This record gives sequence, structure tokens and C-alpha cells, in this order.
Amino acid sequence: MSVVTAYLYRQGKPVEPVSLDNAPVFTSPSDFVWIGLFEPSDAELRAVQQHYGLHPLAVEDALMAHQLPKVDVYGDQLFVVARTAHLEGDKILYGETAIFVGQHHIITVRHGSARAHTQLRAQLEAAPSLLNHGVDYVLHAILDFIVDGYLPIVETIEENVLEMEHRALDNFLDRAEIMRIFGLRRELMRFRRVLEPMSEMCTKLIHLELPCLDAEVRPYFQDVLDHVRRVAMRVESLRDVLTSVFEVSHLLESQRQGAITRQLAAWAAILAVPTAIAGIYGMNFRHMPELGTRYGYFVVLGVIAISCMGLYIRFKRAKWL
Repeated sequence: MSVVTAYLYRQGKPVEPVSLDNAPVFTSPSDFVWIGLFEPSDAELRAVQQHYGLHPLAVEDALMAHQLPKVDVYGDQLFVVARTAHLEGDKILYGETAIFVGQHHIITVRHGSARAHTQLRAQLEAAPSLLNHGVDYVLHAILDFIVDGYLPIVETIEENVLEMEHRALDNFLDRAEIMRIFGLRRELMRFRRVLEPMSEMCTKLIHLELPCLDAEVRPYFQDVLDHVRRVAMRVESLRDVLTSVFEVSHLLESQRQGAITRQLAAWAAILAVPTAIAGIYGMNFRHMPELGTRYGYFVVLGVIAISCMGLYIRFKRAKWL
């Protein structure tokens, strides 16, 4: 059964469980039903649609579960879609929560979400004065709960990036780590594409005249918007840090290769002196000057040694060796 929980609330307190087969009788303007569904079947959601007057297009969207965050108005009801996210390894996996909001009902339909609303419901039930505000406050609490789930993702990726940054300064990144950098940047770009419509959705809830939302609750949605923007800023800074980690690693690798190239060039120049001299005296001509010199061999060795030592000292002072 996909029904996680379903209760009738009166004056902010749970009164009795409700069934999908029929709608309860509301005796007070503050009465409302909160139904939580997890990946419901078509028949289950159609039963809820029949008893609570849900719009067919909204029901279709909730069943498909391939929507970006949005707010739709259907008569005197709201249909809100939010994207959930959680981290597995270096991958950000997404889910979807569709929320039907009416004067006396709020119905959540979760797909692929790793965090249930059980803890949230318990926290709200512990404060009846807040639940007594009605469905609009519950909508805020659900959206705030979803957005709060974004922060651990960013914090975990930040820790991973800091570790990679230290490794890039101490050692050179290998191919696997470079591929990981580009993988994380790709995940953050996708995350950014979720945060932007989430921000737009919260802005609509703050500024538009929408059914089921009291003016007193709008500042609460402003708080959710602030959280979304804060996460978006940290995601953007993380992308910059990942780019800088790659650039620093590339720069250090280039410097290392340059140092090796200079060392090889210096030793090649030093070895070129004896090679050139030995090459000249290796030409087997019969009539060559100095061939009959008694101490010519030792003189040539001395010239080679002095020349090589001079080049070595020069390259050492230039920090090529």
C-alpha cells in the first residue's frame, strides 16, 4: 500500500485516520486532511482525485513524475511540484514531490525521495499552534524540509573538493581524479538546473495572489527562497573551486614538466662539450694538428672537465639543475 499516513487535523491536532475511499466531514474552517502517498498506483490516486476534486491534469503530472518545480492554479486549488535530491557517492539522485493543496486538504505524492515526511509530521504535530495555521503552513514546512535536504549534498561535495584541493597541491592528480572533477562539475550543473525553477516557484508563492495561501504565511516562503538562493550560491562557488583545482593541477604539472625539460636541456648542453671534442678527434685523418703533442690527451681532458664544470655551475645558478 502506498499510503504512508492519512489523518484529519482539527485545531492543529490529529483527530482520526482517514481512508482513501471517502472524504471526512469537516466541521470547522481549520479542519484539514493531510495525506501522504509514496509512489501510488493509478487507481489509488484516482480514488483521491474523486473524493477531493483534484484536477485531472495535476493528477496526470503527479503520476508521470517528470516535472520541473512549478506552481499551477486549478480553480480554488494549488498544485505544487518540488524536486528532492540526495547524494550517493559522487552522484546526485533526484526525486519528485507533488503537492495538492485545497482549503481542507494537502496531499503529497512522493516519487524516488529518500526522505520520508514522518519526522516532519512528528515535529509539526508537537506544535499544534503552528499546524492550526492550516494547509498553507504545512505546504511551507514541506518545501522547507525538501530544501533543507539540499544542504548536506553541498556540504559533502565541499569536503570532497577540499580533499582534492589538498591532494592537487601536494601531489599531481591522476586521470581518475581529473575525471572525478569533471563528473562533479557535471552534477553541480544539473543541480543548478533544479535550483533555478525552485527559486522561481518560491517567488511565485511569495508575490502572487494564490488560493489557499494567507498573506501571513508569505514571509515563511521568503525564508525557503533564501535557503534556495544560499544553496545556489554555494553550488556556483563549488563549480569555480573545482575549475580552479583542475587549473592548479594543470599548472603544477606544466611547471614540473618545464623543470624536467630544463634539466634535460642542461645535461644535454653539458654532455655536448665532450661529445663535440671527442667527435673532432675521432675523425681518422692522417694529418691532424696536435696528434703528436705529448700531453695533448691530458690537455683535452682538462678542457673538457673545465668546460663541463663551468656549464654545470652556470646552470646551477640559473636553477636549471
